[in-house]
Amino acid sequence: MTRKFLFVVGSARTGGNSELLAREAAEQLPPDVEQRWLHLADLPLPDFEDLRHDENGVRARPRPVDNNEALLLDATLEATDIVIVSPLYWYSLSSQVKRYLDYWDAWLETPEAEFKDTLTGRTLWGVTALAHTEEVVAEPLIGTLNHTAAFFPMRFGGVLLGNGTRPGHVLKDDEALARAKTFFAQEPPVARYPYDRA
Repeated sequence: MTRKFLFVVGSARTGGNSELLAREAAEQLPPDVEQRWLHLADLPLPDFEDLRHDENGVRARPRPVDNNEALLLDATLEATDIVIVSPLYWYSLSSQVKRYLDYWDAWLETPEAEFKDTLTGRTLWGVTALAHTEEVVAEPLIGTLNHTAAFFPMRFGGVLLGNGTRPGHVLKDDEALARAKTFFAQEPPVARYPYDRA
């Protein structure tokens, strides 16, 4: 199966530090690996509505058609590898990425999509730039992505971290750039919840 990388960019600006770091890592992918880049700022989603327990008790949602949600759903299902590219905003994911992941919950209730069965065994990655020099502050973001992967379960490649405040600053983080060269070369393990670890 040809690997297809979907880069889901949740930055407030195009070409931000997180995206720059992700592109450095993506340059190392073999030429036969397909890449698709989607900027969530260009594909706004409405506020997420949880309809699982509405007054009619209807859980199944129709598959979206001809809108941003449909585009994102189809792109997600087609990808073998999903890369969440998000700056660290208040120690977690950007609001655009959080909304995208909220829609995963809706897609789980869309029988036609077979969302859980399709994503099981695929790989989730993360790339983020943070203003802190202490990378431990990114643990909430890393935990969110790990637990999301563990639910299916997907493989989890971890999060490539870089330091950057002003535009382009991450390109001066030599350690992050060195990690970017081999980030996608690893064979990620199946994600587990912390309480599942022996």
